[in-house]
Amino acid sequence: MAPGRDSVMMGRRGRKMKLKNLLILFFACGLHSCAWIECLKISTAESEKAPSYIAESGPERVQFPSNDADLTGGSPTIIDGYLFKPVGQGPFPALVALHGCSGLFTQSGGFQKRDRDWAKRLQSLGYVVLFPDSLTPRGIEEICTRKDIGGAMPYRERPRDAYGALRWLQSQPFVRKDRVGLMGWSNGGTTLLSAINARSRAKPAGLTDDFRVAVAFYPGCRSTEQNVNWTTHIPLTILIGEADNWTPASACASLVNRVCREGAPVEIVTYPEAHHAFDAPDQPLRVRSGLAHTARRDGKATVGINPVARADAIDRVQETLNRHLCEGTQAGGRPPGR
Repeated sequence: MAPGRDSVMMGRRGRKMKLKNLLILFFACGLHSCAWIECLKISTAESEKAPSYIAESGPERVQFPSNDADLTGGSPTIIDGYLFKPVGQGPFPALVALHGCSGLFTQSGGFQKRDRDWAKRLQSLGYVVLFPDSLTPRGIEEICTRKDIGGAMPYRERPRDAYGALRWLQSQPFVRKDRVGLMGWSNGGTTLLSAINARSRAKPAGLTDDFRVAVAFYPGCRSTEQNVNWTTHIPLTILIGEADNWTPASACASLVNRVCREGAPVEIVTYPEAHHAFDAPDQPLRVRSGLAHTARRDGKATVGINPVARADAIDRVQETLNRHLCEGTQAGGRPPGR
């Protein structure tokens, strides 16, 4: 469907912003119809400022069972999780955050910078954040370069890890069990699409409070788009670059267009000139090679920050989570604001 040009939105909530010459395509699903909105993005460095509520604790290492006993044929896999908890007793809204194909850790053993940046940002806003490590407990270092990724598939094991993380969070007294969202990046975003499938086999039996909202950064949508039975009842936002040559935006746009018309609560934002990992802080553009799956099937993809797309994504994520998890107030009972 071609983008419409009837609606141009300037700014967000009337804030004063510095004009950037970037058009961002926003495809949203309404109650009765689908419509493209072409937004003239005027951004500001304000989004990059540290939030006013700072919480420096974490991460704390925790362990919980995956929901994968149906796959192992016995005991579930015990997953390491890394918990970022705000200061205070709570209960707080929470997020399960799914890492990409590189895993949670760098070769030197530190947290991936993008994952830590998001964890600390969300923690500072009053969210509990739990990153499950799907790779290390299964003896896997990374799955970016592996065509045979064994026991960490985004359509099998990893969605079950996400639901194991959800159940663990819901058992904690400092978490509001009916206010847990799901986020994922790249392979984690692909995992997210599988997890929130209305027909997902990863979901625990008897689950009363499912994920309340989902945000996927540059997921691989091809397999999901080809599954004509895929739909979701969980509000979903996809954020992806139009120049992404690792996980192309076109498959995600096609998926959203179809399920939106079927009534699913989905939306997609595509960023012109933005590549894979456009939200990774301080990561200049570079070409990665030796990758198992890329758009051109040559094993090469461009990755790195797009500052304008990153700033817009930070705003959108905060507003989306606030709307679905905080009932009009900032997490932890704080009033919205920067």
